[in-house]
Amino acid sequence: MNTQKRARTFKVLSALLSYPTAELQAATEELREVLRSEGLITGGQLQRIEAFIDEFRDRDLYDLQERYTLLFDRTRSLSLHLFEHVLGESRDRGQAMVDLAQHYEQNGFVISTRELPDFLPLFLEFLSVIPVEEARQLLDDPIEIIATLDERLRKRKSAYRAVFQALRAISRGKVDPRRLAELTAQIETEPDDLETLDKEWEEAAVHFGPGGGDDSACGRTRLATQIRAGLRDVRRNGTGEMPTN
Repeated sequence: MNTQKRARTFKVLSALLSYPTAELQAATEELREVLRSEGLITGGQLQRIEAFIDEFRDRDLYDLQERYTLLFDRTRSLSLHLFEHVLGESRDRGQAMVDLAQHYEQNGFVISTRELPDFLPLFLEFLSVIPVEEARQLLDDPIEIIATLDERLRKRKSAYRAVFQALRAISRGKVDPRRLAELTAQIETEPDDLETLDKEWEEAAVHFGPGGGDDSACGRTRLATQIRAGLRDVRRNGTGEMPTN
């Protein structure tokens, strides 16, 4: 694949991590064709993501929507907002959002919805409009978060794990197995425990960087550091607009 080309594979994965709609269900064969034609995902990983696409196509839409809400909206440890896991509600999060939004704009990617810049489907759509190698490098930044979400979904036996496995396969970033084991050993709140869930959302962030829960520890993660520096030289109803080719 020409490294200067854009990979629509990222847009497909973005769509699969977005809130399920009838339009998305109707587009599953198109999604499959993009993955096959670009070859960014291959072998057994391609088979797993295609199996997920089949299930997404065939399952009742309301069931899909309920599953999505329980997993990603009502379970904090599975939040699709990247900064939730590294910055929580600290004052650094606002500046990180601004820096990330500016980075999108500098690359011709306009956010056309009210979704926050750190929403993973939005980040992935941004990756689809920049050169493949640059996209893969940027994907390395949150790979520890992605790997942890993957492992948490594995424990839940969730079909959504296929999307996170695909992202890990595309990324060249390495995750320390011991660190991953520490993160996934944390006790998670069940999505139907509303009282505990409400209390959990009021507390400090789920921390992925080394160290404790203070702002300085959060700042040590590569993702947070690069985003707050402008990356040097991404709820539901849609994501962004891509520039015309």
